[in-house]
Amino acid sequence: MVNIEENLVSIRKRIQEACFRAGRDPGTVKLIAVSKNFAVEEIQRAYLAGQTFFGENRVQELCAKIPQLPEEIEWHLIGTLQRNKVKYVLGKTALIHSVDSLALAEEISKQAAKKNMLIKVLLQVNIAGEITKHGFSPPKIIEQIKEIGKLSGIKIEGLMTLAPKVTQLEEVRPFFRELKRLAQTIETMQIPTVEMKELSMGMSEDFEVAVEEGATIVRIGSGIFGQRNY
Repeated sequence: MVNIEENLVSIRKRIQEACFRAGRDPGTVKLIAVSKNFAVEEIQRAYLAGQTFFGENRVQELCAKIPQLPEEIEWHLIGTLQRNKVKYVLGKTALIHSVDSLALAEEISKQAAKKNMLIKVLLQVNIAGEITKHGFSPPKIIEQIKEIGKLSGIKIEGLMTLAPKVTQLEEVRPFFRELKRLAQTIETMQIPTVEMKELSMGMSEDFEVAVEEGATIVRIGSGIFGQRNY
């Protein structure tokens, strides 16, 4: 059996050490336990070990798990969100990490207006330009950020990315650094409705590098729960 409790202790220690190397306060990094394809019982174990932030990739799985677990859990949607699923997720998550197009942002705005809600989101950036991944290219996000910022019912909190697979861990550092630079560029645009306070980057394989480069949110699944049974 995977020792979820020990894994959490280890991950938190590694986040702390990465923060110290970067001269950062460990309290500025939020650990999201990615519970996709893991049972409610495993999530409960992590919760009892002090983990309160969880991320799901699929709307259907998220909606099924929420009623079975403590209300104190803060849920994040980190996977691709289809426009026809937006109405099901609003109000269930603290943050949607994966707004990857103007069209999706417009749909969230439309559905949020119906419920008189303000939905906090991150804009997903395809920082490495991979054809297999969703997200804005850096030039496209600069081009469209003002338009997205005008949408009612949406609060842009920052950026998210999925780093490419690399053979040497250090190869991923420039991509995290580039996301940080992109956020700083957007900040200089001084759009009233847009903040760049969150950088969601780093997963089980590379979160320490992400923290060293400025991540405020790391998303860790297998490092906590073990390998998934797909």
